[in-house]
Amino acid sequence: MIKDHPIFLESIKFIKSKLAKNNFNCIETKVLERLIHTSGDFQIQELLEFSENACERTLESIKLGAPILTDTDMAAAAIKTMANNCHGNSVFSAKKWVVDNLELNCTKTAYGIEHAWLDLSKKYYGKASPIVVFGSSPTALEKLLDILEGCDNKPSLIIGMPVGFIGVEKSKRRLLATDLPHIVMGSTRGGAAMAGATINALLRESI
Repeated sequence: MIKDHPIFLESIKFIKSKLAKNNFNCIETKVLERLIHTSGDFQIQELLEFSENACERTLESIKLGAPILTDTDMAAAAIKTMANNCHGNSVFSAKKWVVDNLELNCTKTAYGIEHAWLDLSKKYYGKASPIVVFGSSPTALEKLLDILEGCDNKPSLIIGMPVGFIGVEKSKRRLLATDLPHIVMGSTRGGAAMAGATINALLRESI
C-alpha cells in the first residue's frame, strides 16, 4: 500500500481547487494533477493530449505485467520505485542496449530504443506489450515510430514528452498523427521528470 506524505496530499488538494474546467476523465485528471505537481505549472493543462481510452488500456497492461521502457536512465530511476511498489513491472532504460564504441548513423538513444523494442516486444506481446516513455530524446521517438510502421506488435502506450527545441515538436506531431495509444505533452515542454510522473500516476491508479 502506498502512503502519501501529508504535504503531497495538501498539494493535490490545492491543485484540484485551482484546476480550470476541462474535458478530461477521472484517470486523465489524475495524470494532469501529478504533472502539475511535478512541474508547478498549471498552463500544461492546455498542452496535454490523450488518445482515446489510453489510460484505461494502460492500467490493464500494467496489471498484466507490461514492462516499461524509457529513453534515459533518469526517467527509469524516476519510475522504478513506484513500479516496485505497485505490480513490480520491470523498468528498462534504452542505455542497456547501447554498446560502447559502435559506429552509429543515429543517436545512441535512438539505437538503444530500436534494439530494446525489438528485444522486449518479442518477449511481451499483445495486451502486455511494452509501455514506452520518452522524456528527452525526439530522435528515439522518431526511431520507434519508424519501426512501428512495419511492426505487428504495438506498444501498450507511448508517453511522448521529449523536451527541447530541435526536432521535439515535429516528433510529437508525428506521434499525435498516428493511431497508436499515446499521452503527449505538446510544445517544447516535457522532460524525464514529467514523463516519469505520467506513468507513475497510472501505476498508482492501477492498484
